[in-house]
Amino acid sequence: MPEDAGGAERDYLRIATEEAYAPPEMIDLYRSHLAMDGVDDVGFTSLMGYFLGSEHPQPRAVVERLQDAGERRIEDMDAAGIDHQVLALTAPGTQILDAEEGARIARIANDRLAEACAARPDRFSALAAVSYEDPDAAVAELERAVGDLGLKGLILNSHIRGAYLDHPRFAPIVAAVEDLDVPLYLHPTTPPNRMIEPFHEAGLDGAVYGFGVETGLHLLRIITSGLLDRHPNLRVVVGHLGEALPFWLNRIDHMHAKQVAAGRYEATGPLRQKPSEYFRSNIWITTSGMPWEPAIMFTREVTGPDRVMYAMDYPYQYDAAEVAAMDALAMPAADKRDFFENTAREVFRLTVEPRVPAPPRHS
Repeated sequence: MPEDAGGAERDYLRIATEEAYAPPEMIDLYRSHLAMDGVDDVGFTSLMGYFLGSEHPQPRAVVERLQDAGERRIEDMDAAGIDHQVLALTAPGTQILDAEEGARIARIANDRLAEACAARPDRFSALAAVSYEDPDAAVAELERAVGDLGLKGLILNSHIRGAYLDHPRFAPIVAAVEDLDVPLYLHPTTPPNRMIEPFHEAGLDGAVYGFGVETGLHLLRIITSGLLDRHPNLRVVVGHLGEALPFWLNRIDHMHAKQVAAGRYEATGPLRQKPSEYFRSNIWITTSGMPWEPAIMFTREVTGPDRVMYAMDYPYQYDAAEVAAMDALAMPAADKRDFFENTAREVFRLTVEPRVPAPPRHS
């Protein structure tokens, strides 16, 4: 039975499901692009220029932690009481890179993550990365990462240089995710150039607001485009309590029905379900970056308690005190096990065994 540093036993593992990683090669490539102004993406320059250029200790510590998939990360997990992390390539990942650079970084990341998982299967699982710029090559890399390396899903760091997953050119990737029976994790990034200006000029383009707006848009496009009707077995995971969409579902259902009835938009046609109902059939939500009880309990109420699972958003929002607050959520014991462990096991097909508690220390 798992045991915390203070000796308290619990009958569930704490599995954190949106935990970021970056191979040093990607950090070096990002630094090079920033130095040469080699990426025409305002959000990339804003986000990574801060994390890689700031002298402030907080972003520097984040960058250091991102590149570790070993003992330092495990020490942080132990300090917080996290038993297992589902790792994924951090935003913007490959998605501001061309096909060649993106494919190289994805392969490196997948190999490193597989090594970390093989070394400590009790502590780590991971999602695959691909370069979305070449869909056929992306499918081949996804099949290698899942079939050969044992990775548990695919990370999508939201828009692909301004394009979205509902575009027909990404259809082979979506079909491969469904065929492999692994989840797609839709993770935020900064808005694309054609969207970012009013956010950036107000200092709102990052995690404070721009991330959620852009990623919520992406998820809603996936729903209203009919992509989930075409791929009914696709499992989509989204963090940050659904990027605010659970709070809009009643209005989205109402206005979508009116628009479809009026034939207002060619891009918006009839769906098999109301938009809100896909949150109970195809979409799961994590709490990453949102350890706020009122919002968590509301989201569980409107989407179903079996659709919401724990994530920390390490290392960006690493806070050891957060775990105790989540343990104290007002929910039945069986729901607590689902929240921390069972839903993640089901969605990601995890086979991790319970961690054996460390022997007591003697002075």
